Amino acid sequence: MDFCAIDFETATNDRSSACEVGVCVVQDSKIIETKTWLIKPPSFPYFSQYNIDVHGIVPNDVKNSPTFDEIWYEIQEMMYGTLMIAHNASFDAGVLRACLSHYGIFTPKIDYLCSIQLAKKSWNYLPKYGLKHLAEYHQIKFKHHRAGADAEVCAKISLLAFEKLFLTSNDEVSDYMKLKIKKL
Repeated sequence: MDFCAIDFETATNDRSSACEVGVCVVQDSKIIETKTWLIKPPSFPYFSQYNIDVHGIVPNDVKNSPTFDEIWYEIQEMMYGTLMIAHNASFDAGVLRACLSHYGIFTPKIDYLCSIQLAKKSWNYLPKYGLKHLAEYHQIKFKHHRAGADAEVCAKISLLAFEKLFLTSNDEVSDYMKLKIKKL
C-alpha cells in the first residue's frame, strides 16, 4: 500500500489561506516520513479568530514562513504518483486546489480518497467518524488540529481500515473504493 495523507489548517474561511500543511508518506504499508510546514497565507497578517481558536496558529507563528508556492515543489515531490488521502478530503482537496489556483500553479493529476468514507466502510457501527473520535477509538494519541499530526493519524487510521477490509494493494483500494476516489 502506497499513499500520502495530507492535512491543511487555514488562516481564514478562504480556502487559499493555508497556514500549515502536513504530509505523511506511506510506502509498503509503513509510514516513512511526516513533514509539516507553516505557511504565510495570502491574507497575512489577518487570521480569523475562529480559525485561531481551532488550531492555535497565530500570525506571529508564520511571519517568517514561506508562502505556499515556495514549498509546493517539496510537497509535490512527496506526493508524486501516489493516492492522496485526507480526513474530510473535500476540504483539504479544496484548499490544495485554491492554493494552486491562487499562485497560478498547474493542478497535477492526483486521485484522492476521504478517510471518513474508508472508516465508514470499515467500522460502520461507530457513532462518529471525526478524526479525534477515530483516534480515541483506536487509542492513538495526537495533537489535534495541527497539520502534521492530523496527516499522520489519517494515515494510521487508513492503514487500519485497509487491514480491516483486507485491502493489500492500491489496485484493490481502487476497485473497492472506485466510486469514492475523486480527481483533484
